[in-house]
Amino acid sequence: MSEPYVTVQRDDPVAVVSFDRKRNLNAFDGQLIRELTDVARSFHDDLDTRAVVLTGSRDYFSAGADLEDLASRSSSRVSELERRHTFFAGVRLCQAWESMPQITVAAMERLAVGAGVALPLACDWRVLGESGYLYVPEVKIGLNLQWGALPRLIALVGPARAKRICILCEKMNAQTALEWGLIEEIAPDGQAAEKAMELARSAAAMPPIAVRMIKEAVNATANALNSTSSFADADQSQLSAASSDAKSARDRFTEKQ
Repeated sequence: MSEPYVTVQRDDPVAVVSFDRKRNLNAFDGQLIRELTDVARSFHDDLDTRAVVLTGSRDYFSAGADLEDLASRSSSRVSELERRHTFFAGVRLCQAWESMPQITVAAMERLAVGAGVALPLACDWRVLGESGYLYVPEVKIGLNLQWGALPRLIALVGPARAKRICILCEKMNAQTALEWGLIEEIAPDGQAAEKAMELARSAAAMPPIAVRMIKEAVNATANALNSTSSFADADQSQLSAASSDAKSARDRFTEKQ
């Protein structure tokens, strides 16, 4: 069995969930997605933890979906049902984090790309190191933005900016991300986790029942139509990934890296 990618440190009433593949700039593969999903679900019945910080390695958050792992999903050895289940793994991951009763804060260093943006969007708050950037390059490689991320993105930045982020694939530095409402705080490089801990501890110091009720009420209101608008985004991703223009786009993208 592979070494676990995810560790949990508990310092009541705050927990820190860290993930580090030690390769591929923390790109999401199947194992990492499963581990982060299981960890998120473990908090759903936790009445002692009041806030959770999510962080990648100290050097970077995540380079997004692992393209090697993406290619393996099209293997002829995998049934259509298994393939569809795999494509929805990221959706289940983000749902598990979004529905956690604790306040969640993502701490990002250097880069958060694609899926590495989608997961933080499922958290309550986000902190980015001052030299870091957010980048959503899915369209550049012929894919749609999935994992249920698009309606969350629209809710934060509005439709015009969401189109610009997704279609033009521009890298957003920390100041732009702050001004557009994608993050709550900019931290000195290497201190995103510490700044996220400050937010987490402030939330954890508040009366817990009221905090959970407010989080549930805000999510229920803000996300009321999210499932309706994005229920098929993983199916769309599977379809677009198999297209000839997507394969060509991925080859061009990989060559430039």
